[in-house]
Amino acid sequence: MLNHFYLVPLLAMFAGSLVYCVLAMLGAWRYRRSGARPLTLWPPVSILRPLAGAEDNTEANLRTLFRQQYPRFEILLSVHEASDPAAAVARRVMAEFPHIPSRLIIAGPSPLPNAKVWSLRALLPEASHERVVMSDSDISHEPDCLSTVVAELEQPNVALVTCPYRATGGPRFWSRIEALGLNTDFLAGMLTQRLLNGMDFAIGCTIATRRADITAVGGLEHLQRYLAEDFVIGNLLHRQGRGVILSRSVIEHHIGNDPFLKNWKHRLRWARSTRRSRRAGYIGEIFTKPFAISLLIWAAQPKAWGLVVVALLFRAGVAWSTAVEILNDPLLARYWWQLPAEDVASFVTWLLGFFGKTILWRGRKLVVAPDGSFELGN
Repeated sequence: MLNHFYLVPLLAMFAGSLVYCVLAMLGAWRYRRSGARPLTLWPPVSILRPLAGAEDNTEANLRTLFRQQYPRFEILLSVHEASDPAAAVARRVMAEFPHIPSRLIIAGPSPLPNAKVWSLRALLPEASHERVVMSDSDISHEPDCLSTVVAELEQPNVALVTCPYRATGGPRFWSRIEALGLNTDFLAGMLTQRLLNGMDFAIGCTIATRRADITAVGGLEHLQRYLAEDFVIGNLLHRQGRGVILSRSVIEHHIGNDPFLKNWKHRLRWARSTRRSRRAGYIGEIFTKPFAISLLIWAAQPKAWGLVVVALLFRAGVAWSTAVEILNDPLLARYWWQLPAEDVASFVTWLLGFFGKTILWRGRKLVVAPDGSFELGN
C-alpha cells in the first residue's frame, strides 16, 4: 500500500517527463526550420566584451571577434585594472587587427558582485553605434555569427537576439558531464519553452540588442542588481511585448575545468538563483528528468526496470536532437555513456536548490531575493 502511494505521483511525473521529451524533440525540429532573411543593408555594430584574467582560451576566443565577416563594426574591451593579464592579451590581439576599430577601457573595481555588468556599464557609453552585441570572454564565434545575429535583430519587432551555445568542458569528469548536460538538457529546455510560449528570457553568453532597448528596461544600472541579468533583460523586454528570439548562430562556451567542490557550488548557486527568480518554472523542471524519475520508480517497485530503459531511450532521443542535430557536439559521441551520471547530478542539484537562499559568489556571501536580485549577506 505504501509503495502504491508513492508510485502514483511518480508514474504521473514519469508520464509528464515523456511528454516533455516529445515536446523537446519537436522544439528542436522547429528550431532547425527557422531563420532570417539575409540583410541587404548592414547597420554598424558595437561589440562589447568584458575581460577578466587570461585563461587558456581568452586570446583565441578574442580573435574570433576580430575575424567576423561583417562590413562595419567596432570592438570595445574592458578590464577592471590596468594590471589585469587580460589587458596585455587585448593589446596584443588589437595590434594584430589594426584595420578593426577597437579600444581597451579600464572599468575600475566593481562595487557589486556582478562585475560583468559593471564592465558593460563602462563600455556602453563609449559605443559609437545603436546596435550592440554583448559577448562573454569565454565565448568563441564562427566568422558569420555577427551577420547572422544582426539579420535576426533587424526582423520586425525583435528587440533582442540570444545565442544558443555548445559547451566545452575540461578533462575533469565533473566539467565534462556538466558540458554534456548543458548541450542536451539545458538546450532542450530552451527549445521547449520556445515551442510553447516563445522566448521570454535570454542567456548572456552572446546577446544582440539596441541601446534604446537596454534603456527601456531600466538600463544596465538596474540590471546590475541581478545575478542572472541576461535572463532579466530578456524577460523584461518580453513583458513589454518586444520580440526575443533564439539565434541560429551557435557559439562555443568554454566552461572551465573545475574540480568537484567548485563545480558543485557553481551548480547550486544557479539552482538557488533560478528557483528564486522563476519559481513555477523551477518546480516544473522535474518533468525534464525522466531518467532520475525512473530510478525512483525502480527503487519503489523493482519490477518496473523497463521504465528505466524507456527513460533512457527518450533521453537519448532528446540528446541526439539537440547536441548532435543542432550543436554538432563531439563530446556526446565520445562520452554518451556518462550522460546518466549527469542526469543524477542534475536531479540532486535541483532538489538542493529548494533549500536556502544564500550563495557564495566571487568571495561574497549574498542573499537572493524572490525576484532574483541580491543583497550582501552578513
